[in-house]
Amino acid sequence: MALAWVLNRGGDDVVPIPGAKRIARLEENVTALQIEFEAGHLDTLDSLAGQVAGDHYNPAGMSTVNH
Repeated sequence: MALAWVLNRGGDDVVPIPGAKRIARLEENVTALQIEFEAGHLDTLDSLAGQVAGDHYNPAGMSTVNH
């Protein structure tokens, strides 16, 4: 679902790069290309994504970013 959302909202300059260690996961990721959202669904997902906040790493981890 997340990959499909990024593909639908990212535009031409955003490319999701999912990790897949197994063929089954890669096949699941490819199905994101087939998912079509209705406008209301995308708006709902957009509002949920807007609620994400905070650092990706803890303070010790943040100290190593961009070094």
